[in-house]
Amino acid sequence: MDAQFASTAKMEPYWWEEAPRPVLPDPQIPQRTEVVVIGCGYTGVSAALTLAREGREVVVFDAEHAGWGCSTRNGGQIGTKLRLGLSELASTHGRPKAVAMIKEVTNARNYIEALIKSEGIECNWHVCGRFVGAHRPGDYEGLAAELPAYRKEVGIEADMVPRSEQRAELGTDAYYGGQLVHNNASLHPGLFHSGMLDRAIKAGAKISIHNPVAKVERDGGEFVVTHSRGSIRAKNVIVATNGYTDGVAPDLRRRVIPIGSYVIATEPMSPNLMNVLMPKKRVISDTRRVVYYYRASPDGRRIVFGGRVASTETNPEISGPKLHAVMSGLFPETRDVKISHSWMGFVAYTFDHLPHLGTHDGIHYAMGYCGSGAHMAPYLGHKIALKVLGKTVEGATAFDDRTFQTRPFYSGAPWFLAGMVMFYRFLDRMPNASGRRP
Repeated sequence: MDAQFASTAKMEPYWWEEAPRPVLPDPQIPQRTEVVVIGCGYTGVSAALTLAREGREVVVFDAEHAGWGCSTRNGGQIGTKLRLGLSELASTHGRPKAVAMIKEVTNARNYIEALIKSEGIECNWHVCGRFVGAHRPGDYEGLAAELPAYRKEVGIEADMVPRSEQRAELGTDAYYGGQLVHNNASLHPGLFHSGMLDRAIKAGAKISIHNPVAKVERDGGEFVVTHSRGSIRAKNVIVATNGYTDGVAPDLRRRVIPIGSYVIATEPMSPNLMNVLMPKKRVISDTRRVVYYYRASPDGRRIVFGGRVASTETNPEISGPKLHAVMSGLFPETRDVKISHSWMGFVAYTFDHLPHLGTHDGIHYAMGYCGSGAHMAPYLGHKIALKVLGKTVEGATAFDDRTFQTRPFYSGAPWFLAGMVMFYRFLDRMPNASGRRP
């Protein structure tokens, strides 16, 4: 193992220390239910909680532990913007629709905050604000130019931070200033998932883990869902697999692009050093196309640092030192700090860079969060459940009725990803490149 790792380093999420994946009792799976949910991450658990609270019979299947995927592997950053900016969205979808879609992200953030408070979920929820570092001087100018429209049309409160004042927000000179978005937040993703899972089970949802679904077939007005232990009939099916969508939903798999996101956590550092590096304990991202995202751990002692460091998928033993090199480039004081945890998870991008929910061949789905699943997945899981319940007004979103695009010859294995990442990295190195893509 690389010398940058601590002797006790683990190749699994740091979040699992406080929130290990639960060992759940094997439920008695009925022959028939009202709703089957495939996937027990944020989307699936949120949908199950909403349905069970409405008195519906729900069975949730997952091929792994509950929350084994990106729901407990993400950075725990809760934002209020989409991957594409307001102007870019407006050029494609029109100004009113663009504004409505970005407002939907604020709705998601507010839904999560209300859920955490109403359910009493202990998950280190903290409204800390986000600092978006400008990778180039032109990026700072672009962030400043779009700010009045975000304030006036979307209602997002933010301020520009010039480079001369940057150290008050972040202990580095690597950025050319940035934007502070006030209402962004952080949470412990593992504890958040565990809290939702606990409430869903208490509401009556049955959770069957280590039980992959092999096939979903329509039979008259119902679906027959074949799983590793038998089959079950259901009136409705929700696919909630996001970056882990596989052959059980081949038409949906063709519409999402699984992309590995890699994360490390450092060993604990002194409070004095952390106060220099992250004095406000913000969540951090930047304006690169191949973005890095990072934050202080909930106890304020570690840096949790994520991003993509390879053109093709790799493993945490290889990605960990590469992420550390980027981190120590931003913060030279961390050069000798060891890695305690290194892990990865698959997020799901879409061809139009927007999340999607709806029905396909009668099967409901919510997925394609484009790296924003920490806040979009619980919200859209709730919304798709409302649609299943027939509550069309309450379940409506600005993402409804959007064509869920795919491409010719694409079956779910992103053969084009390496070239795309290399191209975006090239643009990130160009001093005057404009515009930003994920």
